[in-house]
Amino acid sequence: MSRPTTKTDLLTAADGQFKKLNTMISELTEKELTTRYDFSDDAKKKEAHWKRDKNLRDVLAHLYEWHQLLLDWVHSNQNGEEMPFLPEPYNWRTYGDMNVQFWKKHQNTSLEEAKDMLEKSHREVVHLAETFSNEELFSKGVYKWAGGNALGSYFVSVTSSHYDWAMKKLKAHRKICKGK
Repeated sequence: MSRPTTKTDLLTAADGQFKKLNTMISELTEKELTTRYDFSDDAKKKEAHWKRDKNLRDVLAHLYEWHQLLLDWVHSNQNGEEMPFLPEPYNWRTYGDMNVQFWKKHQNTSLEEAKDMLEKSHREVVHLAETFSNEELFSKGVYKWAGGNALGSYFVSVTSSHYDWAMKKLKAHRKICKGK
């Protein structure tokens, strides 16, 4: 699927990929739900997130936290409180450390809580996207606080693109579980 470049495509992709993710989750076996994620035998999986997330709860909490980043960022800037997308002290070189903090924050969150939080935050992000016009979402430079990027690119990143990331992780975990 190509990256959305219109409001309609953004909303369709966000909801479509979210439904696909939830379908995939509903089809996980008990073994797949209870087996700890371990991708250490795959040399191609070098990025930090392959070591960080140990279960479905971790993945869902990660998605939720990125929704919160977007929601807080947009609402703050709309209300005249200028703030960057990534909170201090993080930047695009150090956001991996932020993701570790998100992971730590949710170690006492249950899987059911993570599912509920993500469901709610997905609806909030989609609702927020619906309040913008196509031009506001996909024309660069409309919002100074978007740093010269199209606002819609942030929505795509925290929804459909991030859901794709999560599904790749779940597929890799399922494959490992089937091999055991």
